Amino acid sequence: MADLAALREEQRALAARVIARDALPATPRYIGGVDISCSRFDPTLRVYAAIVVLEWPGLAFVEGASFIATPDLHYITGFLGFREVPAAMRAFDSLKVKPDLLMVDGQGIAHPRRLGIASHLGVKLDLPTIGVGKSRLVGTPVEPLGEAAGSETRLYDRGEEVGALLRTRARANPLWISIGHRISLPTALRWVRATSAGRRLPEPTRLAHEAAGMVRRDAGG
Repeated sequence: MADLAALREEQRALAARVIARDALPATPRYIGGVDISCSRFDPTLRVYAAIVVLEWPGLAFVEGASFIATPDLHYITGFLGFREVPAAMRAFDSLKVKPDLLMVDGQGIAHPRRLGIASHLGVKLDLPTIGVGKSRLVGTPVEPLGEAAGSETRLYDRGEEVGALLRTRARANPLWISIGHRISLPTALRWVRATSAGRRLPEPTRLAHEAAGMVRRDAGG
């Protein structure tokens, strides 16, 4: 049985190290995408991490890496970082070309203890990261979101700004964007918009999602 009280304290300690301002190159040359595929119903507990590296500005594919792990921790909402970050770090370590900026399929500080997987991974790697969530964990929009592509509204949780709701395609479901580490929210939103290429998901996390799914299928997961 996991000691959730101890894990909460570790999350708070890591969250205190999050840098919520721009500390990245003005124009990153390499942008990475991270996604982890798993099933909360899988008795083996395996996680399948994938990272892709794209070159800016053309978003040409440069390199990819993956890692399969079997963590001890079961799926527990709010604690995914402890299950998934170690596998993502192992995949990152095997890259020959290290990204200047990482977009992570998941939450950044839009988390009950301000340490979603994007922030957890960003602090551990000390790398600029952006959380690109496909669904809500925490955060309430301050106003209704427009239907047009590019519409955004800020998200607040317990009186604190934790991210933004962004619609990258007209009438498509919005994304839940939050800072991970070493980046401001306006810069995070700018890079998500710049890499969306007319799709709902930004290209780095879209390709990482496809890669993680392929790793899982190839492993019979």
